[in-house]
Amino acid sequence: TEIVTDEGKLHLASVLEMGSRRIVGFALSAHHDAELAYAALAMAVAVRGGREAITGVILHTDQGSEYTAGRVRAACERLGIRQSMGRPGSALDNAVIESWHSTLEFELRRLERFATKSEARAKVAAWIEEYNHDRRHSALDMLSPIAYERRHATPDNPPEQAA
Repeated sequence: TEIVTDEGKLHLASVLEMGSRRIVGFALSAHHDAELAYAALAMAVAVRGGREAITGVILHTDQGSEYTAGRVRAACERLGIRQSMGRPGSALDNAVIESWHSTLEFELRRLERFATKSEARAKVAAWIEEYNHDRRHSALDMLSPIAYERRHATPDNPPEQAA
């Protein structure tokens, strides 16, 4: 999604954990490209505990060139992540992340004006942090994404990797 600032646009790429609705990775850049997608994926891998913790994960995206690029495909292959892509022209395949971006746009973008890219980066990161820790979801028994993950954590699946 695009974040408009007085200094120009930033593009936001987000990785959402479907089980807990937690944003586990995100990146902001002036360019909507494979580097942006790779940065969001790299953050998600780090948050989830590295390669061993994410093997077997499915990354579902649209068929944008940023996700079909060699760098992203190679990273997925190297990490044991299976790529899944929606049908061309079907926004319903990505409804959960599209809904999340819509919420971010309504609550953050439309209510605030960003003078600088630096300000936008800080406010987006803070909003995501608050979302992950405080936002309650009906799909999660009215728990926040982090609280939901903690509830479903097990000894072999600790809270930072749960869900």
